[in-house]
Amino acid sequence: MLLLPAIDLMHGQAVRLRQGRAEEKTVFSDDPVAVAQRWANEGGDWVHLVDLDAAFSGRAGMNLETVRAICAAVPVPCELGGGLRDEAAVRAALDAGVARVVIGTRAAEAMGFVAGLVQAFGQDHVAVGIDAKHGLVATKGWTESTPRAALDVAREAEAAGVGAIIYTDIATDGMMQGPNFSALDELLAAVNCDIIASGGVTTAGDVRALAQRPRLHGAIIGRALYEGTLTLRAARNALG
Repeated sequence: MLLLPAIDLMHGQAVRLRQGRAEEKTVFSDDPVAVAQRWANEGGDWVHLVDLDAAFSGRAGMNLETVRAICAAVPVPCELGGGLRDEAAVRAALDAGVARVVIGTRAAEAMGFVAGLVQAFGQDHVAVGIDAKHGLVATKGWTESTPRAALDVAREAEAAGVGAIIYTDIATDGMMQGPNFSALDELLAAVNCDIIASGGVTTAGDVRALAQRPRLHGAIIGRALYEGTLTLRAARNALG
């Protein structure tokens, strides 16, 4: 199972939110590039980047120069989500050095757009991000709820040919209370493409429990790394 330390970008800083709420922001560093280098050096397999400014505004590329600097500074691949809602934004992100883009809002609205990206850029470079609360998808930086079931969107994403689905449980994200294992198990049973879990990973025990799911491709770790309840070394050791 891959480990993907997360860096959420807002106004050029590395921040973390609770349950995606901008008003519950904690700034952890004014130097996201240094943070990315640290996570890569400590054993991250990928760096998971989210442009929160773009996610909330819908205007892609608001932290693109920071993303470009991070991609150039670390020896591991980076993926980027947040505000990528047209092909030009996706192309700009890939040109900046990210190995994979994560499409969230547009995927929930128009999976045909995602299928077009897979054709244009290849499935290894396109992932769908499904952000869900109580089984329903949220969009636009989690500010809008939809009636769409997460499992339905996941099946559509697999049919569109994406290389991976990143599943975030909003209720647990940033809350330091462990992942939503039952929702994750439902998703793993519903599709066959690579699944990366996000939200609530807090302890080495959480990592160990995730790793016991043989089809789980990876886990994103955020606030726990910043607050010190989990290190990448401990997470790596938990994988056995």
